[in-house]
Amino acid sequence: MMRHPLVFVLFLATLPAIEAKPNLLFIYLDDFGWKDAGYMGSDFYETPNIDRLASEGMTFSNAYSASANCAPARACLLSGQYTPRHEIYNVGTDPRGAKEHRRLEHIPGVDTLDTNIKTWAQCAQEAGYATASIGKWHLSGDPIPYGFDINIGGTHSGSPPRGYYPPHPNAPGLANAPENEYLTDRLSDEAVEFIQNNKDRPWLLYLTHFAVHTPIQAKKELVGKYENKTSGELHDNVKMATMVQSVDDGVGEIVETLDRLGLSDNTIVLFFSDNGGYGPATDMAPLYGYKGTYYEGGIRVPLFVKWPGVATSGGESDAIVSGVDLFPTIADMLGFGMPKGQLADGISLVPILKGSRPDPERAIFWHFPAYLQSYPRVFDEQRDPLFRSRPCSIVRKGDWKLHHYYEDDHYELYNLRRDIGESRNLAKTKPGKFDEMRGILKDWLRETKAHIPVNPNPEFDASIHEKAIQTALQDKRQSKKKNKAL
Repeated sequence: MMRHPLVFVLFLATLPAIEAKPNLLFIYLDDFGWKDAGYMGSDFYETPNIDRLASEGMTFSNAYSASANCAPARACLLSGQYTPRHEIYNVGTDPRGAKEHRRLEHIPGVDTLDTNIKTWAQCAQEAGYATASIGKWHLSGDPIPYGFDINIGGTHSGSPPRGYYPPHPNAPGLANAPENEYLTDRLSDEAVEFIQNNKDRPWLLYLTHFAVHTPIQAKKELVGKYENKTSGELHDNVKMATMVQSVDDGVGEIVETLDRLGLSDNTIVLFFSDNGGYGPATDMAPLYGYKGTYYEGGIRVPLFVKWPGVATSGGESDAIVSGVDLFPTIADMLGFGMPKGQLADGISLVPILKGSRPDPERAIFWHFPAYLQSYPRVFDEQRDPLFRSRPCSIVRKGDWKLHHYYEDDHYELYNLRRDIGESRNLAKTKPGKFDEMRGILKDWLRETKAHIPVNPNPEFDASIHEKAIQTALQDKRQSKKKNKAL
């Protein structure tokens, strides 16, 4: 029996308060373009819940995915490493596009993230966090070995299991989906359930929506709303609008759950996209390019961080940041540190979130030693009609961005502050800056031991290649004439 309870209470009052570990809600969208949210400028898609979260945190106007398409972007995100280190360069390892159209033999790389590379999810798990991956995975058969306690829907596939409506065969946790259940809604419901089940312990939720990846499949009950809405000058795709709203409605439900459970003030929200928007259905103007290209529209993406009590509400940053930065940022925010002995290419954004100015001398990089074929009849914002991207490496430093394309040893240099649309190649008119940027890129490729495609493809056929280009251009002209006549 305690003989002096008042003394004990006074003693406890003198002890420092033990701060609860913050939760992390990471909302990661697929093919969600730089302008696809209302707060970023969409004039047709509706994202009031995402917009509200963005207004309560810090937004980044110069945020980039570390790759222009799905799998490598996710590998960079989970590992904190650029593509030359984990060697996931593309979706799959087979060459893309017609063999007669490729001048070089591509570098196949691998299609599975090495389990020896520790992820931020594993670090959080070891620090006592409940962890879940809900939605797209795309880096192996199962996210569980990479630090997740729960997997809903994640497989090696990069597309929704069988579209956005059931059935979803072989998708963990989705086999018994009701007939008319929209996949995006279901994943949001699963996120709510995970939060409710773990409200009394720290948790990390990787909500990695399939949306708005193809198929561009409308949520049926929202179609009428957008068919009756006036088209915007930037966006007008009805099906895409319903897909975006489904994501946003789910975000609203999750935020309501956090508020109801009293978790909002102790939950960090991180919002990001894996690459630029899907060219045939959306637009990132004034950016040039779309998913699969290494122009700004293919790699610059929306990013915001809401961190109550730390990141300034309504804050804006023009820091140049990459997907590889999110591992050290999460490690810093959750307090578990980076894995010892593991190479890390990113930097923590926490100082910027706390008000520090970014390093103006910092450079970020991309390396894509492969091919990605064009969309049918959509090739206005890429180098040629046959491929969204051919083998290339890219660097951005400050206002300047340099592209190097290996097939023809072609360089493009842009000043993004003056030319965000990458329309004026300054490689020949700014020789000093060109030499500086080329040196930075070459040093990085050497330091990362990047594999460079140099071997000629013996199946390349110049005549077939040129004919295919002319045919594609002719098809495009005829399509434009037909649309104009309609």
